[in-house]
Amino acid sequence: MSAVLSSPVPTGFEQAFRPRSVAVIGASDDPGRISGRALHYLRRAGYRGRVHPVNHKRTTVQGLPAYPSLDAVPEVPDMALIALPSRLLKQAVADCVAKGVGAAVIYAAGFAETGEEGQALQEELAEMARQGNLRLFGPNCLGLLHAASGFIGTFSSAFDEAIPTGGNVAVVSQSGAYGGHLAYLCRRRNIDIGYWVSTGNEAGTDVADCVHWLALQDDVSVILAYAEGVRDADRLRTALAVAHERRKPVVFMKVGSSDAGAVAARSHTASLVGSDSVYDAFFRQYGVHRARTTQEQVDLAYACSRGVLPAGRRLGVVTVSGGFGVQLCDAAERYGLDVAGLPEEARARLREINPMGSDDNPCDTTAGWLNDMSLITDTYRVMYAQGGYDSVIGSFTMLPDSPTYGEGIKEAIRKGTSDFMDRPTVLCMEARPEVVRSYEEAGFLVYDDSERAVAALDGLARLREGFERPLPSSAVPPALRREVPAGPLSEAAAQRLLASAGVPFPASRVVTSAAEAADAAAETGFPVVMKIVSPDIPHKTEIGGVLLGVADARAAAAGFTALTGRAAAACPGARVEGVLVARTAPRGVEVIVGARRDPVFGPVVLFGTGGVRAELFRDVATRVGAVDRDEALRMIAETRGHALLTGFRGAPEADVDALADLLVTLSAFAVAHADRIEAVELNPVVVLEAGRGVLALDALVVEREAVS
Repeated sequence: MSAVLSSPVPTGFEQAFRPRSVAVIGASDDPGRISGRALHYLRRAGYRGRVHPVNHKRTTVQGLPAYPSLDAVPEVPDMALIALPSRLLKQAVADCVAKGVGAAVIYAAGFAETGEEGQALQEELAEMARQGNLRLFGPNCLGLLHAASGFIGTFSSAFDEAIPTGGNVAVVSQSGAYGGHLAYLCRRRNIDIGYWVSTGNEAGTDVADCVHWLALQDDVSVILAYAEGVRDADRLRTALAVAHERRKPVVFMKVGSSDAGAVAARSHTASLVGSDSVYDAFFRQYGVHRARTTQEQVDLAYACSRGVLPAGRRLGVVTVSGGFGVQLCDAAERYGLDVAGLPEEARARLREINPMGSDDNPCDTTAGWLNDMSLITDTYRVMYAQGGYDSVIGSFTMLPDSPTYGEGIKEAIRKGTSDFMDRPTVLCMEARPEVVRSYEEAGFLVYDDSERAVAALDGLARLREGFERPLPSSAVPPALRREVPAGPLSEAAAQRLLASAGVPFPASRVVTSAAEAADAAAETGFPVVMKIVSPDIPHKTEIGGVLLGVADARAAAAGFTALTGRAAAACPGARVEGVLVARTAPRGVEVIVGARRDPVFGPVVLFGTGGVRAELFRDVATRVGAVDRDEALRMIAETRGHALLTGFRGAPEADVDALADLLVTLSAFAVAHADRIEAVELNPVVVLEAGRGVLALDALVVEREAVS
């Protein structure tokens, strides 16, 4: 078993989701009240365990014997649903601990979301639960359910119309309202939910705990998750790693973003890498699909629920009209799916079976097949068997809804795809709900819009690609650890530190007089670059602190005087160590490489093309933690400016391999010094022609102690 799968499993979940007995503390006789709804749901769902209402004012509740206290319940319940106001919760949690209850839900609000007093009470309840080995959900949550056992421990109105009967989709949401909305939409989409949980304020159980446990359940095929924030990145890493190794798709809706904090004032890297882009990177590295809309989340959950992921991105298209084929091809191009042409043998077969139709991909069958449904069957067989497509989309407009043709179309497609059920077959069609359901039961994915259908296939392909990529490794060679000088670092000090870790810089020297500047420039070789060196002036160009193309010794001496004078005038209190004289770098492609410490996920590495243009156009790629060479190459390829590195408009190819090595080095350096360094920036880095390497022309290191 892998180290990930052998990591400790969150305890108490079995009792929470599959309890043998449940106590409803504060249970109401009125099924319309919050305190009565869970009990009503349990009875309505046919919960097979034992239910014990606790109500000190009544002897029966909703037809069941009631008990005056939890202590009076004749057994130790696995699960307690606490439907009491906040002032009574300390005693209720204490009673659960004393009784030995395994798990409990607190529905009530009025905790951390209300201020310091509520926060203190929440922390006290959490500590009581931890000390008592009680798995606590909430407070301020809507509870949870396990459909197969009939345990419906929630008061959410999402289940008023119909209670889930036990599908393979799991929903975990910080927001109970959003989780309920998602469940409602899933039911509307013919998706049956097996597990549902709202984590609320997460005093004892967070989204990561739930994802971890759900990923280990054999009857879960896809996990839908929603979160506004993450407090424990390590727990989330473990949870998503378990889902990755178990090949359980996670479709995550993460909302909310913030700026990069105070360090952004000193580092372009920090301003380029906001918290939202860090989540993007983190999810990408763990093979998670980040949904941007609720519709996207439901659409992909629907596709994943069939448990079939395409082996690749080759897409076949079958239509009854050329116009729909064009729409699908346009969408496929936007989402990176390959509508590759058919081989000649397959095209000849299409001409043979349907002379009036088209003989390539996309295949427009025209209307002739209405007289002979076998044309549709044979077309699908050609697309899969001879075209070798990883998935096929068929666009049939409203024809499946026709009483004349609907059943015949379904049967024709079923026959043509029966040998290829290991691949997703998608139908774009409009029909009554019962007709759509019949097509789904035949094994097809049904969408009413071309764009959404193609987006779902892209999502499935991304998930498959994510499972094929190895998980990121946190191991960093201890030899990378360096002594970081105390206090803010000047560029020269930053260069010395980074060069010792393997970052390449042009030959340079720090001088403290005009005469030394002339000598150093002559020794380096003209023309040279001259820069003011001060830990208090991170952005030298803003004060005229950089001179380019200094051509001779006299100009170098004059340059020293000019640079020190500008620094004194612009920043009179700045500590000036001297002037850096460096060899002018050869021409190449300018990029930015950097790292910063994210407050949740720790070190993050960034790559952007175009130096300053990366900030202007936000053309950057980000990863969390140390990256290996393959991941570094993927980062580089993600940027729009990647073409500049691969011989754009006849330019020579740049040394992408050396650039990838630099990303590996810097990311590992950032991880090795996460306790000391807030940000590192190399801007610009010049990528020379293939085989000639890279050179960092400017370096900035911001220590954590230096960040206010």
